[in-house]
Amino acid sequence: MKVAAILPAAGLGTRMRSPEHEGTSRKQFMLLDGSPILVHTVRKFLACPLVDEIIVALRTEDIRWVGEMIDREHPSKPIHLVEGGDSRQESVQNALGAVSAGIDLVAVHDAVRPFVDQEILRKVIEQAGETGAAIVGIVPVDTVKQVHLNRVRATLPRDKLILTQTPQVFRRDLLVRAFDTARADGFIGTDESSLVERLEEVEIIVIPGSDRNIKITKPSDMELARFFLAEERART
Repeated sequence: MKVAAILPAAGLGTRMRSPEHEGTSRKQFMLLDGSPILVHTVRKFLACPLVDEIIVALRTEDIRWVGEMIDREHPSKPIHLVEGGDSRQESVQNALGAVSAGIDLVAVHDAVRPFVDQEILRKVIEQAGETGAAIVGIVPVDTVKQVHLNRVRATLPRDKLILTQTPQVFRRDLLVRAFDTARADGFIGTDESSLVERLEEVEIIVIPGSDRNIKITKPSDMELARFFLAEERART
């Protein structure tokens, strides 16, 4: 099985805007111990022996300088930089068009989740190789309420819920078909799994995730990211 990893990194990061982070509102390029978050994430996929190539979707104006930055990592496998879109869905679809011939599985991962565990990566890729579709998720620790107009309508059982993370890994042909169908229907999903679910062709298996696999979306997440990075380096 050959695997491509897609990292959508074309977002504007509006939630990162704050006085103390002025000028660095684009979360994927915020520095973590001297390197952009995107680079930390790329390193995780370079280190995964199951991944054969990496495709990063970027804004057009970022492609050249990000390419120079990636080259300094001396990557051990091909990394392709492609133009992203105005939405995550458009960015991933553009990246799908750059996946090399012979790739069987595609793993889509948030560019701002730099702490994905190598064992989780292995498990979700191997599961998708067996069943065609697998995602990462964790059970919520808080009680979840269904509401309407600020009024509680139901309490949802936590054992039947997950908070989805990434990577989300699918058979290449399945994911391409899901994106093409969504485009034809004018459907906008919140993640890749929501597009594949609409096809009703496969059951999507959930691999237990980790509360360390954080998505950096706001300035306060950076303090936790620095702590996690220090722990990672202490273990190596």
